[in-house]
Amino acid sequence: MNGQQTYEAMLKKIASATNYILFQFYTVNDDESGNEFKEALIAKAKQGISIYFLYDEIGSKKLSRPYIQSLQQHGIAVSAFNTTKGQGNRFQFNFRNHRKILVVDGEIAFVGGLNIGDEYLGKNPRLSPWRDTHIMLEGPSVQSLQNSFVRDWYWATRKLIEVNWQVKINRETNQTVFILPTGPADHLPACKLFYVELINQAQTHLWIASPYFVPDEATLSALKLAAMRGVDVRILLPNRPDHLFVYLCSFSYYTEMEKIGIKLYRYKNGFMHQKVIVIDENLAGVGTVNLDNRSFSLNFEVMGFVTEPGFVQSVKKMLEDDLAVCVAVDLNEYDKKPFWFKLAVRVSRLLTPLL
Repeated sequence: MNGQQTYEAMLKKIASATNYILFQFYTVNDDESGNEFKEALIAKAKQGISIYFLYDEIGSKKLSRPYIQSLQQHGIAVSAFNTTKGQGNRFQFNFRNHRKILVVDGEIAFVGGLNIGDEYLGKNPRLSPWRDTHIMLEGPSVQSLQNSFVRDWYWATRKLIEVNWQVKINRETNQTVFILPTGPADHLPACKLFYVELINQAQTHLWIASPYFVPDEATLSALKLAAMRGVDVRILLPNRPDHLFVYLCSFSYYTEMEKIGIKLYRYKNGFMHQKVIVIDENLAGVGTVNLDNRSFSLNFEVMGFVTEPGFVQSVKKMLEDDLAVCVAVDLNEYDKKPFWFKLAVRVSRLLTPLL
């Protein structure tokens, strides 16, 4: 689902809640869209529905105090993720909670790339139209997303919340879904290891859509090896920057990508923010993970992976439609760039561990 569809679906499910709502986003803005969700949550709180509202204090740095107070005044439990909490974290700017999760009654859940704000509906002229992807889940996967929220809420507040752990099965569908929450608290770098393994498993095609392309050496090597064994490796990137250094850094990979046969594409129809991966005909993933060091090692992220062939084909078709409005990266175009641009690209590459 894209922006307007996702917001409409989430608001509809919020309105149908009969027990509780778990609401977690990296960015919540105090704008028209943010206030629409605020009013929807307040309306449910007035009906006696328990609501837990969790946001990242860095991603939501523009969220106003009156917005938060308005929620709290209506009995909604609100907390920042508290990245700086804990010994040694006082001045911590990493370890951001980049997850975007909505759970209603333990029966319906949403996860994907969309935050809450007008820009995600394409209302920012510089980045409009906005291209993103979200999915709605039912069944056991909802409890998995719910578990991620409960753990994050406990870290932020040191309080446990009562939720519904009983699985509601939708017998009309039979899809295998795997929820992968990852973060810097993992004993091993689970996100990076999982992605490298996915890339290594690809046999025919590997398509990845990400707004940011700053891979570490292990991921970069896995992508190269996949291309060398004949896998159709395509990476979809935005053509417009929202973070300049990250945008510039992606150019530094052009030469080595082209030499090995990896195809890079720039999305031309607005700003592409989706985080999607398709491997062969077997697996498709949608969630919050970008193809960069921050998502792999520094952020708390979550992905939903589905193995059902129909879903995989629908995601592949979606990316084919996106490719139709992309332009293939031409190394010659980069060669024609001025010296100052190439210098900025090289400097950005040096900053890779921080991007």
